[in-house]
Amino acid sequence: MRKALILAGLIAGAALFSFAQLASKKSMTLGAAKKIAAACEAEAMANKWNVVIAILDDGANLVYLQRMDGTQIGSVNVAIQKAESSVRFKRPTKAFEDALKGGRQAILRLPGALPVEGGIPLMRDGAVIGAIGVSGVQSFEDAQIATAGVKAFDSMQ
Repeated sequence: MRKALILAGLIAGAALFSFAQLASKKSMTLGAAKKIAAACEAEAMANKWNVVIAILDDGANLVYLQRMDGTQIGSVNVAIQKAESSVRFKRPTKAFEDALKGGRQAILRLPGALPVEGGIPLMRDGAVIGAIGVSGVQSFEDAQIATAGVKAFDSMQ
């Protein structure tokens, strides 16, 4: 009887263990980042804008960075910070800019929240896969360029 109980316990434990699986998730690849950046670059070039384009993964790690000729070097860090803010808070940086314009000064105390338009998260099935950050022209123009990248991302499988 005791052996049967031990065996039943082992079988139950094994059954529970077999249900415990690691989650699978989509992740940003270098190939995808290059396609996203190419769409951003095309939008920038069509408007004769020089910008920096940063593509990050879901951990806010830089996957791809492109600085167009003639873009000020200060935009490198700004583009990365816009993308980081979008990944960490799962929203476009425009949300912080709008909140600040609306009088919510507390936004300035949120670590890593950059209240400047031009950062947009890349979402798939409700999860953040990464983000785009663009800097170099006016912030609403940066966002226009980033939106072109989001459209390219959305067309990927």
